[in-house]
Amino acid sequence: MTRRRWIADEVHGNRATLTGQNARHLARVLRARVGQEFDISCDFSVRLGKIVTIDDDRVELQLGAEISQTAESEISLLLAVFKFDRMEWAIEKATELGVTKILPVIAQRTDAHLGVAAAKRVERWRKIAHEAAQQSRRTAVPEILAPVKLNPALAGIAESSARIVLSETEKAVTLAEVVSAADADSPLLLAIGPEGGWTEDEVETFVKLGWTSASLGSTILRAETAAVAALAIARALR
Repeated sequence: MTRRRWIADEVHGNRATLTGQNARHLARVLRARVGQEFDISCDFSVRLGKIVTIDDDRVELQLGAEISQTAESEISLLLAVFKFDRMEWAIEKATELGVTKILPVIAQRTDAHLGVAAAKRVERWRKIAHEAAQQSRRTAVPEILAPVKLNPALAGIAESSARIVLSETEKAVTLAEVVSAADADSPLLLAIGPEGGWTEDEVETFVKLGWTSASLGSTILRAETAAVAALAIARALR
């Protein structure tokens, strides 16, 4: 039987600690006991952990041997802010698909009230990513950055990554073609627009900065569907 995996809240030497919701779930729901073993993700590695103390708010584990993991390539999302319930679903599923980092951006077609309120949602997005990473047995939680406007976000992105903007107006080049042609060792960054897509000016800005425009097909996808589809294609080809 596959051992359950937990992402440690604290790590000190060969001791890991689970606190808060994780500790309560272990103690109250799973009724874990001293001596039980679990996989513990800590500092980008996974180790065998044995419970040494347990109570409702804190579970301490002795860390043992490291468990080998398959290395995955770095794939990040530049994700335009859209309706929060759908965005939360996209963040959860992107985490399950192995996204490394999510950069929320305020695009021209992002609803004004969503752009204003987005900064207050970051901690919730991070919690969703944490829970999804743990459920999907990931080694680490993806980084969720604070939302910024598109142009400042683009200015701060390193040119070393393979950068692809998904565009509804692109007809000739598919995402699969671009990913397949990119250096397999370089980080991959995918840009997903808001409801209504990127504006023509925004697509031109991406291209001027060296991004490659690509298509997900002839149908028009919701933003959250596009994010999941793009990640699934990129992860499969990587």
